[in-house]
Amino acid sequence: MNKLRQMSIFAHIVEEGSVSAAANKLDLSKSVVSQHLKTLEQELGITLLKRTTRRHTLTQAGEAFYQSCREINTIADIAWDQAQEMQTEPQGRLCITAPNALMDTLVSPVIADLMKQYPKLKPELISDDQHVNLMKYDIDLAIRVGQSQDSNLKQKRLGEFKDVLCGSTQLNTTDIHQLPYIANQWQGKQIEHTFTATNSESLVYKAEAHCTTNSFHSCVALIKAGAGIGIIPDFYLSQLLSYNDNTITPLLPNMSLATNPIYALSPFDKAPPLAVTLCITALEKQLA
Repeated sequence: MNKLRQMSIFAHIVEEGSVSAAANKLDLSKSVVSQHLKTLEQELGITLLKRTTRRHTLTQAGEAFYQSCREINTIADIAWDQAQEMQTEPQGRLCITAPNALMDTLVSPVIADLMKQYPKLKPELISDDQHVNLMKYDIDLAIRVGQSQDSNLKQKRLGEFKDVLCGSTQLNTTDIHQLPYIANQWQGKQIEHTFTATNSESLVYKAEAHCTTNSFHSCVALIKAGAGIGIIPDFYLSQLLSYNDNTITPLLPNMSLATNPIYALSPFDKAPPLAVTLCITALEKQLA
């Protein structure tokens, strides 16, 4: 690593015309710059500069060596500028994972807006109701329900929602205890929900799932078709109603389930990419 530093300083000495001028530009002492030049020549075993009291002149070997050193500085400057540019204008790959319901109604609209604002951004979206390993799949941001136990991930609470127990409008009865339960795979087979009314009365519902699916959309489709009842996030239900989709209805409109927090998780400890920061901010605004 010292070799690269010495080569970079040597290029600055040549371009600035003297050790003193290079020291001023690099904000180093003249003795430090001189020592780097001396060490470089010693290790190479050649003379790079012919020194007089008034000027420095490149030797033939020094001229060839300088061209390579100049390229190193050029590459370093380009890399630095590109890195800083990504913190002023988000660009390149941005990989996000989220459960299907959150991806459709929350993440995708936010990403669509960001793509319009920042054309150089290239998002990759992974919809999965299971928790995808962020490091294994090189994921920049995960949107999840509930806090993660992984201490290696940076977490931020974005907002919250509530699940709503729903059924098809074509059901012959609204007695939830007589209807089959359609479960997402993550719920397991044994279902238990505690509903609370505004007057603090509560209702505990227990059932064994008649059908399980690993897809949120399959679960919704089964409920719509009248196969049974199940929970649907309030924001997704609101979207259906806004589209005049009257195939699903809440079964306990005067009672509610507990709040579910939504978290943003990222593997970036201190300085996340600008695209990640902008996405989290936009998601917070959307949930608000």
